[in-house]
Amino acid sequence: MSTAPNPAERAERARTFLKTHPGNADALRALGAALRGMGEDAAAEEAELDAIRASTRDPVLIEAAAALLDNDIPVAERILRARLKEKPTDVAAIRMMAEIAGRLGRYGDAETLLRRALALAPAFVAARANLATVLHRQNRSAEAIAELDRLLEGDPENAAHRNLKAAALGRIGGYEEAIALYESVLASHPAQPRVWMSYGHVLKTVGRQADSIAAYRKALEHAPGLGEVWWSLANLKTVRFADADIAAMQAALDGGGISDDDRFHLHFALGKALEDAKEDAKDAERSFGHYLKGNALRKAMLDYDAGEVSRLVRSAAALMSEVFFAERQGAGCPAPDPIFILGMPRAGSTLIEQILSSHPMIEGTQELPDIAAMARQLGGRKTRDADSAYPACLVDLSAHALAELGAEYLERTRIHRKTGRPVFIDKMPNNWAHTGFIHLILPNAKIIDARRHPLGCCFSNFKQHFARGQAFSYDLGDVGRYYRDYVTMMAVIDGALPGRVHRVFYEDMVRSTETEVRRLLDYVGVPFDPACLRFFENDRAVRTASSEQVRQPINREGMAQWQAFEPWLEPLKTELGPVLAAYPEVPPPASLLQ
Repeated sequence: MSTAPNPAERAERARTFLKTHPGNADALRALGAALRGMGEDAAAEEAELDAIRASTRDPVLIEAAAALLDNDIPVAERILRARLKEKPTDVAAIRMMAEIAGRLGRYGDAETLLRRALALAPAFVAARANLATVLHRQNRSAEAIAELDRLLEGDPENAAHRNLKAAALGRIGGYEEAIALYESVLASHPAQPRVWMSYGHVLKTVGRQADSIAAYRKALEHAPGLGEVWWSLANLKTVRFADADIAAMQAALDGGGISDDDRFHLHFALGKALEDAKEDAKDAERSFGHYLKGNALRKAMLDYDAGEVSRLVRSAAALMSEVFFAERQGAGCPAPDPIFILGMPRAGSTLIEQILSSHPMIEGTQELPDIAAMARQLGGRKTRDADSAYPACLVDLSAHALAELGAEYLERTRIHRKTGRPVFIDKMPNNWAHTGFIHLILPNAKIIDARRHPLGCCFSNFKQHFARGQAFSYDLGDVGRYYRDYVTMMAVIDGALPGRVHRVFYEDMVRSTETEVRRLLDYVGVPFDPACLRFFENDRAVRTASSEQVRQPINREGMAQWQAFEPWLEPLKTELGPVLAAYPEVPPPASLLQ
């Protein structure tokens, strides 16, 4: 009976073949695998990397690379699938297939492929760098940093790795280390406008506004047409553009040679500049024209289905009755730690967060993605077209399962808690869609609904370009429908769980700040603290679009900004329908679910 050759015999056969066929990728892969089996890791690493280099010279992979360069995903995928069927351990091909998955937003698939590549060739630096990027894009910043630290051990001066690590640190509140990394990159590579921009972002987050503006201006010295930098300046909300700035932005738009990404950012920035400078109705019309163009360009880049949110709301309304919650009373994780501030973006949630985090018992974190991620996982959808099992699947979860999910949330968010304060804030606005889920898994958590006048809130979303997410905001009809769905969902929760959610109307907070702050603190269950009225002195890091606004005393400036644009808001009014007429009254579910 024959036996398979042992690793030493396989290594010898591969070496013999390579003498007559030097640079053969298959033989080099075989040699690497054999050497791994013999425990000769250093020699195995050399063979594995030689195999990858040999593969990149293969005409088949060169053809696939050319297709990727042209962004011809179907052709590249067809070539690579055929290659991997024939040679399943071709690490270069595996990495290229991971790149395709990443471009399509299938980050889980990309991660699986990259981990396979690294299992076959642990020293494959490019694959590890790709893995760090994929983890970062999945908001798994700590894991991304771990991979980047491995890379930086071998190449401590690598600017790309340091830059990505700084970005990942910014996601989990490591702002000072992120600033130091950006500064080290810029010291050796000063002509990097996007690094200057990222540096400006983190400076803004920690409240160093003057330094942030200087960093953005430095980026524009190197790239005057970089639209995202102009928008970053506009997004500070406190910067007033000079005539020369407006002329420079218009020249960048008129000059051509810029990307659609630059173009829509420039339109948003010009819309804000002209809105701030407006002296008559003509300026408002020009401002709105830029907002309209910027939104249209951005919307065309996104695959947003407004019906998906409406279907979720209808499913929740059919499920989440008073009886449904009563049957599950006592389930979930009893920890009282989280305060969820939810609602529409641009509705005053950052103001509420800043007020609460000024209290010595409450820690502000940021907009945490975990609740939505857990809901997606429960939904089990593999493709965009597939039906989600969420929220119907909540019916089948036992009390123990709900408690485990609550504990999982606390564990996932622990990395964002930097102080010993007993209570922390999760300020993800879009969690309104999961209010019932939050109650089931964390029945003692506090839930605060930040609400603002429909026209003021929706128009503020329309003129805001968000760094990520909020795809509903780039069309007046979409944003109106989203607001209507949100109010419907909250009405469902109010009907099933009366008094569970504390609602803060932005206009009331502006007009009667102390009264509303005292109501808010009573709901949270902490004693009144005068620091909460001087929230603008709080020097905590703030990452949202309102970061500079909440560092100033409260004012009424934003309450009526939409009124100058009312002549163009008819599509929004039509979509809002009864919600607009009912504000600030909360309409019953039946009036909105018909």
